[in-house]
Amino acid sequence: MTNLPPTPFTVTTDREPPTLTVRVAGELDYDTCGELVDAVVRELYDAAELRDVRLDFHELAWIDSSGLSALLMVHRHTSAADTILHLDHRPGFLDRMLRLTNVLEHLTATADHDEADERNGDVTEAGAT
Repeated sequence: MTNLPPTPFTVTTDREPPTLTVRVAGELDYDTCGELVDAVVRELYDAAELRDVRLDFHELAWIDSSGLSALLMVHRHTSAADTILHLDHRPGFLDRMLRLTNVLEHLTATADHDEADERNGDVTEAGAT
């Protein structure tokens, strides 16, 4: 069995207010997690008009506990900046990690709750339509 070289880690940002899209490719681990947090923080505080931060994991190859910690740090920063964090195109291994560690709802609850309210016509979050 041949070992393939790891996919190079890249973080690409695309800011189109009110949305910041951050594409994550490669292995999000101890060596690379700081790049993700730094990229999100830099963009968050350069653009006050952002409402949503979308992390696109379509090309994520792997994540370890340091990568999970980075996601929690990103969530902390997006919450402080009053923006909603979305985790898009999650591969199965990321979903499993988020469910096993019980942080999936923590990272996505606001986004899922707001979208459900909008679909149901309850944008006031009062529970009545």
